Amino acid sequence: MYKILVIHGPNLDLLGAREIEIYGKTTLEEINDSLKRLAKIKKIKLKILQSNHEGEIVDLIGKAANKFDCLIINPAAYTHTSVAIRDAISASGIPAIEVHLSNIYAREKFRHTSLISAVCRGQICGFGLKSYLLGLEAAIELIKKK
Repeated sequence: MYKILVIHGPNLDLLGAREIEIYGKTTLEEINDSLKRLAKIKKIKLKILQSNHEGEIVDLIGKAANKFDCLIINPAAYTHTSVAIRDAISASGIPAIEVHLSNIYAREKFRHTSLISAVCRGQICGFGLKSYLLGLEAAIELIKKK
C-alpha cells in the first residue's frame, strides 16, 4: 500500500475561523476528513500532520525519507520564507506536491514567490479544499509512474 505524508503549515489549524474571505469556512478537520475519504477509495495510507513551527516541519520531512512514497505540503507562510523547508524536501528525495487553498499569485506581491515550488513536482493553488484533493490525485499518479 502506498504511503503519503500530508503536512499543513502554520495557522492552518485556524481554518474556518480566520480570514474567511480568503480561505473560506472549511476547517482543517474537514480537509483532513476529505483527504482520508479519498485515500480510502484509492487504497492509499495517509499520515496527516500540522505544525506552526518551521523546525518541526523540517524534522517531519527529514524523518519521512524512505518511509513515504510522496509528500503533499501546504507550507503556508513558510512558502515565501523557508529555505530550511525547501532544503529538507530536496534532501529527503521524496517527490512533493505543493498545495495552497488560495491563489498565492492573486494576493500580495510578497506571496508571489514560492521558495518551495522549485523542489516540488508541481504546485496546485486557488481551489480551496479541492487543491488538496487534486494534490492527492497528483501524488497517486506520481507514485504509480515510479
